Amino acid sequence: MALLRHVVVPVVVPSVLYVLGDQPVALGALSLGDIVMQMSKAGQVVSIGTGAACLGHPLRAAYWLARTMADRGQGLRAGEVILSGALGPMVPVSAVDLIHAQIGALGTVSCRLV
Repeated sequence: MALLRHVVVPVVVPSVLYVLGDQPVALGALSLGDIVMQMSKAGQVVSIGTGAACLGHPLRAAYWLARTMADRGQGLRAGEVILSGALGPMVPVSAVDLIHAQIGALGTVSCRLV
C-alpha cells in the first residue's frame, strides 16, 4: 500500500502531493540515472522519462540541495523526504483520476485522487 503525503513548498509551488512506496531500496542497488519511469492516467500512458531527467542523475539533484542548504546555514535532517525532481513531463490531474507509475526495478505505485 502506498502512503500519500502532503507537503507545502512555498518557494517552488504552493502545494505538492507525492506517493511513497513501502519497500525501501538501497541506493547502490540501482542505477538511478538509467531508471525508466512510465506513468499512466486512466489506463493511458501520459508521461515517460528516466532518472537522467533530474540534472543528469537524481543524486546530483539531491547533492545540489544539500550543498545549497549547507551554504545557507541549514542542513537536511534524518528522515526528511527529498523530492529530487520529475523523471518525466508533468501532466494535469483531477479528482477521481487513477494514476499508475512503473519505475524500473523500484516497482509500481498507484493512487486515486479524491
